[in-house]
Amino acid sequence: MSYRQNTSNYDVLIVGAGSSGCAIAARVSEDPNLTVALVEAGPDYERLDDTPDDLVNSHNNSYNDHDWGLVYEPTSGRKDRFPRGRVVGGSSAVNTTIALRGMPEDYDEWAAQGNPGWSWADVLPSFKRLERDLDFPDASYHGDSGPITIRRYPPAEMVKQQQAFLDSADALGYPYCADANDPDGYGAGPHPMNKLGRLRISAAVGYLAPARIRPNLDVISETLTRRLMMEGGRCIGVEVENNQGEIRTIKANLVVLSAGSLMSPSILVRSGIGAKKQVESLGIESVADMPGVGENLSDHPALGVVCQVKDPSLIDFDQPIIQTILRYTAEDGLKRNDLQIEQISFAGRAGGAPMFMLAPVLEYQYGRGRLRVTSADPQKGPSIENRFCEDPRDASRLAQCMQDTLAFTQTGALADMIEAVTFPDLSRGIAREDLEKLCRKFSGSGYHPCGTAKMGPADDVMAVVDHKGRCHKVAQLVVADASIMPSVPRANTNLTCFMIGEQIGEWIRTNKGDYGL
Repeated sequence: MSYRQNTSNYDVLIVGAGSSGCAIAARVSEDPNLTVALVEAGPDYERLDDTPDDLVNSHNNSYNDHDWGLVYEPTSGRKDRFPRGRVVGGSSAVNTTIALRGMPEDYDEWAAQGNPGWSWADVLPSFKRLERDLDFPDASYHGDSGPITIRRYPPAEMVKQQQAFLDSADALGYPYCADANDPDGYGAGPHPMNKLGRLRISAAVGYLAPARIRPNLDVISETLTRRLMMEGGRCIGVEVENNQGEIRTIKANLVVLSAGSLMSPSILVRSGIGAKKQVESLGIESVADMPGVGENLSDHPALGVVCQVKDPSLIDFDQPIIQTILRYTAEDGLKRNDLQIEQISFAGRAGGAPMFMLAPVLEYQYGRGRLRVTSADPQKGPSIENRFCEDPRDASRLAQCMQDTLAFTQTGALADMIEAVTFPDLSRGIAREDLEKLCRKFSGSGYHPCGTAKMGPADDVMAVVDHKGRCHKVAQLVVADASIMPSVPRANTNLTCFMIGEQIGEWIRTNKGDYGL
């Protein structure tokens, strides 16, 4: 935690040091005339030498030590844990380091919903600016000098089951795709990943580390944001609580909420911004009646095909958990690259039966869930209902992806490694209708929640912010993170969150008047 500015009234205060928040802090603090504070509920590790191994080691996710402890309901009647990073770097500091952008059509759809500045042509410069692509630096659609280093595993670094996945994909007729971020690409190939060896290039490493030297930037860690402070329809700062339970206020001319798609809407509701009835049911005074807060929850429904392997020596929990990806289009052909299959190097528990997993994932989701704040207590998490595969279009396409995934267990080099499929129970049927039932019952999250404070024009009653992230009904309040996405892109969302930070951070820095600065 650092306080170098000797101020209690910042120009810009950013709540949440995740992918978007760190990017915004780095970009806005480039202007030495703006005082900037970045507030984070979790700990801050300023030096790599002091960073715990679970955050450094990108070969696997960090599941427990830097987690919010949230629970969600993926499908009716089921509950499971919902890991989210509680640390400077946010979920980018604990995730799988998959660096996918999504389809150009994803962003064109955002723009078509009344969000100028978010088409593929508009966001591509931000995607290029954020990345340093080591494999394709000269491609017109890649960047070569950004803060987030990206590379792909070459064949010499592939673990055996990952290479076997690519070999079986070839045997099944899928084309090879050298770069999954090629806007026109599809097929099987190495994952683009923001990692170097074991080192996870998180927002804390890529964006924040170089910015820390700036005297106009304060990073205030282990400080939970309880609520936003309001005065005359304007946000004037935040009320925070440190780990010792001490409560104080931090004032700012502009507050940027970047706490993520689960915490940002929670903070809004606790501040009186949300559906009036819900807010008042918590004993909170309504400040702005905004029914879209917490609605429109979009994510990637996923399943797992768990396989016991013949050779136990294949399974090493110290291997990279993932290296490859297959992207392709469902039979209906309506949404390009709306299906994805990934090879997971290991499954189960170390010391148990030797297993790996194949993960079929639905990348374009029609259905929507919702988030509900059930307590005014900021220490209590929200209720999260994903409602996966209740939309028949989602169930049908994920079931197809499940069938296609099962084909890998019967084909080529990967099939040769498998002793038995332990989930799903193949004796219960693998016809499309059987698998649709399975999807409606057992789908889980790809852990890419977004859309819970979506951006859109003022005449969209469910829109919370405009196309520049500015709250429609509260002045000097911006939301800038995954919650403003109108829909989940056809990709893991980390790179898109960086892009959102790049977009809005640059707009704040270069067009201060648009943000009341």
